Amino acid sequence: MSTSGPDPRPGRHVVLVGCTASGKSAVALELARRRIAAGRPTEIVSCDSMAVYRGMDVGTATPTPAERALVPHHLLDVADPSEEYSVVRFRDDVAAALVGIESRGADAVLVGGTGLYVRAVTDGLQVPGRYPEVLETLDALPTEELHARLEELDPLGARRIEPNNRRRLVRALEVTIGSGRPFSAGGPGLGVYDPTPFVLTGIRLPRAVVGRRVSARWEAQMAAGLLDEVRALADRTGGLSRTAAEALGYRELLAYLRGEHTLGEATELAVRRTRQFAVRQERWFRRDPRIMWFDPPDPETPDRAALAERIDTYWSECARERRGSAATVGRPTGPAG
Repeated sequence: MSTSGPDPRPGRHVVLVGCTASGKSAVALELARRRIAAGRPTEIVSCDSMAVYRGMDVGTATPTPAERALVPHHLLDVADPSEEYSVVRFRDDVAAALVGIESRGADAVLVGGTGLYVRAVTDGLQVPGRYPEVLETLDALPTEELHARLEELDPLGARRIEPNNRRRLVRALEVTIGSGRPFSAGGPGLGVYDPTPFVLTGIRLPRAVVGRRVSARWEAQMAAGLLDEVRALADRTGGLSRTAAEALGYRELLAYLRGEHTLGEATELAVRRTRQFAVRQERWFRRDPRIMWFDPPDPETPDRAALAERIDTYWSECARERRGSAATVGRPTGPAG
C-alpha cells in the first residue's frame, strides 16, 4: 500500500467472515457497538458483492437505517443495479473508505461472505483486465462446457476452480481467451496465503444449522416484500446488470416473473442454491489458514454478544502487539459441521 492509502499498521482493522446466514453481520454490529461504547470509534465496511447495489435491500439483508444510525456503514448502496460492479472497483472503494475511517481516528470491521472481495482487500490482489466481447460469447455456454474448455486451455486454472462454480469459470476463460495467456499465469493463485496486516476472524456454524437458517431467512425475506422488490427492479429503466441479476433469490424470482417457474419452484431453487452457496463459502474460507475461528458453543442460538466479546478480545490483543494474520494463526477451534 502506498503512503496515501490506508494505514498498513498490522492489527488496526479486523475482518469477520462467514457463510451466508451465519449471523456475521449481527455480530459485526454488536462488536462495533461494544467498542464505541468503550470509547473506541469503530465503523463497518461491507464486503458483500450484492449489497453494493441500491434497491436490493431485502434480498441481501442490507443493514437497516436504524442499524446504520448506530454504527457508520460503508460500501452499501454505492452502485446502480444496472452497473457491472467489479472486484477492482470494490478494492479501490474499500481503500478510500479506510482512509476516511482512519482520518476520523476510527478502526474498521470488514464483514462479508464474498471471498474474492475479501481477498482483494486483505491481499491486495492484482486483478486481470476485462474482455466484454469474450464474455458475451461465454455467457451462452453451459457450465459443463465452460469447465471442459478451461481444462483444455488452462489445465492448472481448471484444477483451482470447482467445476460448478460458473462465475469463476467464466472469469478464468474470459482472461485466458481475451489476453491469450492462461488465467493461472497471473500468479500462484488464491491458494497462497501471505501475511496480511488485517486481523482475520470467522464465525462458523454446522452445515445443517446453516441450512435451517437459510430456509427461515427466505421465509422472512418473502414476508418482508422480496418479491415486490424484485418486481420493481425488473421494471425499472435500465434493468439489472448481468452480475446483479445473478444474485441468489433475485435470479429465481426473476425467472418466476418471466413465467419460467412457479413461485413454489422458484422458492425451492433459491433455498437449494443458497444452501449450496453457503457450503462453497465455508470451503473457501476454511482453506485460509490465517483465519481465527470463533465457533459458538450453542450453534442453534448463537450468542452474538458473547461472540463479539471474544472477537474483540482477540482483536485488541493483535492490535496491542501490532500483529495482523499469518498462516500460523487461526487453526480451527471446533468442528465445521
